[in-house]
Amino acid sequence: MDCVGLPCDVAIFGGGAAGLWTLDVLVARGLSTVLLESDRLGGGQTVCAQGIIHGGMKYTLNGILSGSAAALRGMPDHWRACLAGRREPHLTATRVRADHCYLWRTGSARSRLGMIGARIGLRSKPQPVPAGQRPEPLASCPGVARIAEPVIDPVSLVNELGRRHHRCIMKVDATQGIAMDHDQGRVTSILLSAPGGGDRCRIEPGTVVLTAGAGNADLAAMAGIGRAVPQQQRPLHMLMMRGGLPELNGHCVDGARTRVTITSDTDTAGRRVWQIGGQIAEDGVEMDSQTLVRHGAAEIRAVLPDLDLGGVEWGTYRIERVEAAGGGRPDDVSVTAVHNVVVAWPTKLALVPRLARRITELVPGPTQTGHAVAPDGWPRPGLAKPPWETQEQWSSDA
Repeated sequence: MDCVGLPCDVAIFGGGAAGLWTLDVLVARGLSTVLLESDRLGGGQTVCAQGIIHGGMKYTLNGILSGSAAALRGMPDHWRACLAGRREPHLTATRVRADHCYLWRTGSARSRLGMIGARIGLRSKPQPVPAGQRPEPLASCPGVARIAEPVIDPVSLVNELGRRHHRCIMKVDATQGIAMDHDQGRVTSILLSAPGGGDRCRIEPGTVVLTAGAGNADLAAMAGIGRAVPQQQRPLHMLMMRGGLPELNGHCVDGARTRVTITSDTDTAGRRVWQIGGQIAEDGVEMDSQTLVRHGAAEIRAVLPDLDLGGVEWGTYRIERVEAAGGGRPDDVSVTAVHNVVVAWPTKLALVPRLARRITELVPGPTQTGHAVAPDGWPRPGLAKPPWETQEQWSSDA
């Protein structure tokens, strides 16, 4: 099947949270838009994210309102309005794991200073939690607070946004199925091949938006603008636990860092699963899986001394945070327009609405009538699974 000359206002590459949210905003504006994904919706950074809608707390632990904290501090309210159906996109089918996170410290002086710093510049200050109201794992911790950072299930977010616009989402062959024609720096058409060969389609977008994470580099090169939009990758090695664990979502602070960040979910076998990030995932980059498990178990015992680790299984996974090049952690989203190509990185899941707004500001108004619709029979991407459902190696030896 060949589809010749499918005009559209916008073609988005990348079916993670950033691309799907941007798709929703552009369609709501009346722009004829298609989204192209080479694997599964949410695959990579989105489904591997812990799902915390940060309000900037972790970036104020040194007592200074950083650029990151300033960018993030309005995000929890924005997301809550969407989750409640009070603001577009309505995300009432997105599962909320928790409506707040806990913040706790150890007995060290450095940890006490981090708790003090966390109160600087935030719209929602951490609220102390009396001993009798604390979750069981935090019962004996010397200081516990509650912070209004909701935790969502990223898979259900992707599923909701993808289902809403499934007719304009296409699966493409990333290795040999994309060819861009460009003239004087502008992309004029894109020839697509479906996975497995056979079907081809030529689309003619007015604007091309790249929200494909690590894939942005190759796509920008295809568009002839690779040197104009350098990117960087900062790795993490995340820890996971599963078994008879309590529900817990929050951060243990230690000076100007989050020593561990824990989020909870339940796997398909009904087991509680913890995702563990923070400093432990930064340090784990230089460790193999077994070493990280041993290090992580020691850290968990140190920050949650009352937790029973009997029968718990451990796993790890690696993920790359892909961002605009700059050396360190970017403070905010990055959106760069070169001719009719917009290259974007959200930096954090919480900033996706901010990214979509910035992209939309750079896209001209609609020129096509009606909605873009994928050709009949063209394959659609499936939904990615969370890392604990794809991890095959688990260990009970910690």
